[in-house]
Amino acid sequence: MLPLPNPTPDPTPMTKLTPQEVEHVARLARLALTPEEIQRYTADLSAILDYARQLQQVDTDHIPPTASVLPLRNVMRPDVARPGLEPEEALANAPEQEKGYFKVHAVLEGSQ
Repeated sequence: MLPLPNPTPDPTPMTKLTPQEVEHVARLARLALTPEEIQRYTADLSAILDYARQLQQVDTDHIPPTASVLPLRNVMRPDVARPGLEPEEALANAPEQEKGYFKVHAVLEGSQ
């Protein structure tokens, strides 16, 4: 990876997360980390935060906001009304049906 140009020196020191901060974030994310993983993620996440700080230093004033780097193109077909399936045809392969409708098992607790 090529280093980013640094137009202005960053006066703030390197971001250094503590193992306790990594443990806290892991607990919030419901992750069980080993001590080795905590040490590795402490270093990795600190490096990511430092890189993010470098990116914030890049002068982007002359670059317009961009939602996509690709030209926009509508790939949808025209919305044209077409005939649908007849109820009998739609229900032909249904495992269960009742009074012309699909019958499904309740998925919510307490539902009958």
